[in-house]
Amino acid sequence: MASVTVRGWALCTASLLNFAFVFISGADLIRFLSFRAIYHNITGETALCQDSIPWSVALQDSSVLRSLVVDLGLLALFVTQHSLLAWSPIKQALQSVLGALNRTVYCFTTALALQILMRYWQPVTDAPCLWSVRNAPWSIWFPLLCFSLHFLCWTIICSILLIFDYPELMGVKQVYYECLGLGDPLSHKSPSAQRFLSHFRHPVCLELGVVLWLLPALTLDRLLLAGTLSTYLALAHSLDKQDLAYLCVHFKSKMQLLAEPHRDSVDTSDRDHSNHKEK
Repeated sequence: MASVTVRGWALCTASLLNFAFVFISGADLIRFLSFRAIYHNITGETALCQDSIPWSVALQDSSVLRSLVVDLGLLALFVTQHSLLAWSPIKQALQSVLGALNRTVYCFTTALALQILMRYWQPVTDAPCLWSVRNAPWSIWFPLLCFSLHFLCWTIICSILLIFDYPELMGVKQVYYECLGLGDPLSHKSPSAQRFLSHFRHPVCLELGVVLWLLPALTLDRLLLAGTLSTYLALAHSLDKQDLAYLCVHFKSKMQLLAEPHRDSVDTSDRDHSNHKEK
């Protein structure tokens, strides 16, 4: 019994430490994708690109090519980690070894790959921008518009993650169920829900696409980042009509649950009003 308790505490500690690391990495990702590019454009402290350099010269510059190769390698590292550990044979092998910590390790390695990508990312500043808003008054208003839309998109992303069972997504729920002897939390979901989640594990494509592409200035390294991640997100989805039907039914049930308290309050007020009239 004591060994089970110690094992449970160890699992919970590892899961909570991973949760904190993923949370910090998420905050760093927001800074990396949104605030850095918009902040540079507003302050003008550091030039994001050199429009005076022709593309023919920039694409032959060794520093530009070196930065692009490094960035491409970092993206390949993230995509490989994120795909390889989600591949069924690898996933089943890790499940047999790690057990309830399988999802925790997956999230930890994902956050670690993102930290490496953000830490060693090489901005390309010796090449022209694909676009750059620099003429007044749009040089002031468009960055502010981008900042507002980015803030809205990140708010929606965080809300969607909470709706889609965030503890299960981060591996916390798996450890909790393991300590209570309830098994895998995914096994408690309906077959339609399991099928839908297997096809739709990244419910933030539209918002993340806005964050990646809507910028006051699009540099060459940002084009590489946005293009690679957008393509990867598009290829990671395999929704079909059956998944759409399940999503519609699930949405209607949620709306009915939200409407029930209002309906009950209306019925209660009607009964009180009728009782008052009888008196």
